Amino acid sequence: MAKEQVKIKWLEKMAFSAEVNGHEMILDASEKVGGENRGPRPKPLMLTALAGCTGMDVVSILKKMRVDLDDFNVIVEGDLTDDHPKQFTQMHVIYEFTGKNLPVEKLQKAVNLSEERYCGVSAMYRKAFGITSEIKIIES
Repeated sequence: MAKEQVKIKWLEKMAFSAEVNGHEMILDASEKVGGENRGPRPKPLMLTALAGCTGMDVVSILKKMRVDLDDFNVIVEGDLTDDHPKQFTQMHVIYEFTGKNLPVEKLQKAVNLSEERYCGVSAMYRKAFGITSEIKIIES
């Protein structure tokens, strides 16, 4: 069985240096809770993980389908509880494709394959809360 690992090192106040896949990034809290806002908070990185996972899948699948995009964005919105420990109760993924005469059925197929078969982050999150999605097409 494969294993993933990250390491974080406390820097000062609320800041940590995280080593992820050989890359360093800073995590920090806002000033109002004792941080200096030097980097993102941990919970939004959960949204980033989902966006990156499904986005990479979709781009890879569309490349194999020979679909050319002018631009592609994945936006993930998450609803948090009001009470502590604050946690996500739902996420919504918006796939934003830009191009000329894009084949809607191929875009939908790529998104479905990512959501239902390939994206491990999505599969894991679905065990904890609902995930919805939509496709937006922007003609260029």
